[in-house]
Amino acid sequence: MLPEQIVFRYIDAWNKTDPHQRRAAIDALTTEDCGYADPLAVVRGRDALDGFIAGIQKQFPGFVFSLAGKVDAHHGQARFTWHAAPKGAPEPAVVGFDVLVLEGDRIRAVYGFLDKAPS
Repeated sequence: MLPEQIVFRYIDAWNKTDPHQRRAAIDALTTEDCGYADPLAVVRGRDALDGFIAGIQKQFPGFVFSLAGKVDAHHGQARFTWHAAPKGAPEPAVVGFDVLVLEGDRIRAVYGFLDKAPS
């Protein structure tokens, strides 16, 4: 699978509000001990990542995550900018930049940075 496809599937997992669908997406996309770190949280493992995404969805109901530009990838890593906002919003409420560390077709680690966040 191309890194761009992995990024698309990763963003799609953040948009899955059905817990069973979200967990199935996480299980298919990440290594068992995957790590996630951003300025607000550090989690390890699929259960923790699933719980973190569910928490963000609860905190920001109705927000949709989208890719904002192209994916830059090389040597088992991919970086990209993303937006999050309520559906139909004229501009993003949150802007972030993530780096995925890949292990084959799976995500081993995510390092996230927030460029714009709600106060």
